[in-house]
Amino acid sequence: MTSSNPTDVTIEMPGNELRLPGLLTLPKDSKGLVVFAHGSGSSRHSPRNRYVAEVLNEAGLGTLLFDLLTPAEEGDRTNVFDIQLLGRRLSEVTNWLHSLPEASDVSISYFGASTGAAAALWAAAKPEARVAAVVSRGGRPDLAGQRLSEVQSPTLFIVGGHDQVVEQLNRQAQDQLRCESRLVIIPGAAHLFEEPGTLEEVAALACDWLLSHAGTG
Repeated sequence: MTSSNPTDVTIEMPGNELRLPGLLTLPKDSKGLVVFAHGSGSSRHSPRNRYVAEVLNEAGLGTLLFDLLTPAEEGDRTNVFDIQLLGRRLSEVTNWLHSLPEASDVSISYFGASTGAAAALWAAAKPEARVAAVVSRGGRPDLAGQRLSEVQSPTLFIVGGHDQVVEQLNRQAQDQLRCESRLVIIPGAAHLFEEPGTLEEVAALACDWLLSHAGTG
């Protein structure tokens, strides 16, 4: 798979019958591959994440947007906030990507939103994780708990200036990291970055961070 055209994929979870739908885009000579972990109430169809993915694709980065949970699992709200479950699922998908011939030598990073950011940091903290970088957009990294101090992947936190509660939670999470990190506050933006120009700024910041750390995982 060497074209930049998005391709529907079915991800087979190792050791069980679970199958998750996804959208994989892997440009030729990709500089890295970014796995998206969406937040509660969202999916691979999230227009915000898909916009960011398109910006990353144009910059030469591959992307995978997939559903962390099956429709049946999403019906149980406890699963939506089960960070360990979501983190393990993300780790399994990362292993699946490494098994693909076209992606086996490509560094993998995470882009997480809301609770997906906590899942991304939880997965990145695994001792065997080979995660080049993490980006959190309006995330709840605090939900990764004690795992934060074990993260080795350079992490970028992006928070809207009007999202003051989440800003404080991100600052507290950043204080627990023992790796390279940066917190960027986007003035005038609320939690979903729906204000004009704010999502474009998110995408530009994420792209710069991910490109600068591609190949280090």
